[in-house]
Amino acid sequence: MVDEDISIVQRAVEGDNAAFGRLVEKYQRLVFNLALNMSRNYDDAADITQSVFLKVYEKLGSFDPKYKFFSWLYRIAVNESLNLVQKQGRMEELDEETASDLPTPDGTAESGDVTQGVQEALLELDLNYRIVIVLKHFQDLSYEEIAVILDIPEKLVKSRLFTARTMLRTICKQRGIG
Repeated sequence: MVDEDISIVQRAVEGDNAAFGRLVEKYQRLVFNLALNMSRNYDDAADITQSVFLKVYEKLGSFDPKYKFFSWLYRIAVNESLNLVQKQGRMEELDEETASDLPTPDGTAESGDVTQGVQEALLELDLNYRIVIVLKHFQDLSYEEIAVILDIPEKLVKSRLFTARTMLRTICKQRGIG
């Protein structure tokens, strides 16, 4: 898989647009999901995804094949997500568009309420804590992969994740989310 990515990247660097298209097809959903989990807004996630692949295209020649392409791409995606969230000050409540997609109170199952409540509580976390939760629990990445993507020691990933979970648990308890 890694060798396949390296081969595709090399062809894309040499000008093969179809090869770059394969990279986009392969990773677009993962990048979009990361952006959506960070921004909690579909349009912002689409903008972030587009921006990520534009940057990847522009910087593809600087990719070092001794590293995993996936980690390099994810680092760009994380940075773009964090930049947009910080720029827009996404520490406030969800916008009306996102809220309008929710089921009515009569039709909402308790598990749906809990999920929505946890997602809203996640938005209250500082970005350094939110990103480790998203990468670990929503993107199912290993501690090592998260460390590479965030360019921090693996011990710090574990520490932030522990703190983030504790903070999230506290917020959920305060809101009565069980």
